Amino acid sequence: MITSTANPRVRQIVQYQLHPKERGRDKVFVAEGVKMYLEAPENLIQQVYISAGVLEETKRPGRQNVMDKLVRTGYETVSDEVFAKMSDTRTPQGILALMRQPEYELEPFLQKPGALFLVLEGLQDPGNLGTIIRTGEGAGVTCVIIGGGADLFNPKVIRATMGSIYRVPFVYSRDLPGTVEKLHAAGIRAYAAHLQGEVFYDSVSFREPSAFLIGNEGRGLSRELAGAADAYIKIPMEGQVESLNAAVAAALLMYEAHRQRAVR
Repeated sequence: MITSTANPRVRQIVQYQLHPKERGRDKVFVAEGVKMYLEAPENLIQQVYISAGVLEETKRPGRQNVMDKLVRTGYETVSDEVFAKMSDTRTPQGILALMRQPEYELEPFLQKPGALFLVLEGLQDPGNLGTIIRTGEGAGVTCVIIGGGADLFNPKVIRATMGSIYRVPFVYSRDLPGTVEKLHAAGIRAYAAHLQGEVFYDSVSFREPSAFLIGNEGRGLSRELAGAADAYIKIPMEGQVESLNAAVAAALLMYEAHRQRAVR
């Protein structure tokens, strides 16, 4: 059992929790909690840490699924005090896994029939990004394209995805307008959620391969990315509200596409 916060592995986990550069250098991230551990693909798991107190609870009847996976993946027991140091939350759940970051290529997704993409430009709020990933899974999004903004593997993003980080494909882009041109070349129409939208979002057909462009929470879409869209669409607003939270707007658009495609 690890009982010292000076242990090199403990200190490294803390660095991964705190610093994007550390995670990016080693291409890893930390997933905390029983649900996140149980849903984690075993081929991505590198290390597992469990607090002494939670390990005892796991040995009780009704927790066999957790114990079975611990046996398969292996684990290191740490004292409750040490786990509190390793955790990114105020109320640690007592288990965390060091995960290898999954990697995807855009090109295979371009050829999928009925593909649905989200293109995110500079989202800053980790909760928004994680919620969009989770909602994307629910709405059947093919792939999320990310250009700048919050680190996808920030612990707050990981928690907000509620496990969808394992299942929703994503790619990074340093040139979002150029990436949208690749979508166009593959026959995918791109729609910009924009204050100058020409039509309401629910009056457009998204049954064909489509992509939604979602901008920064404060600035919206850059002129360059908005200019790459095939059309501007808008969400009806009442009162003095000009725009919705980025995650809410993305959810409305994704589920409108899902609704249309589900109608026979």
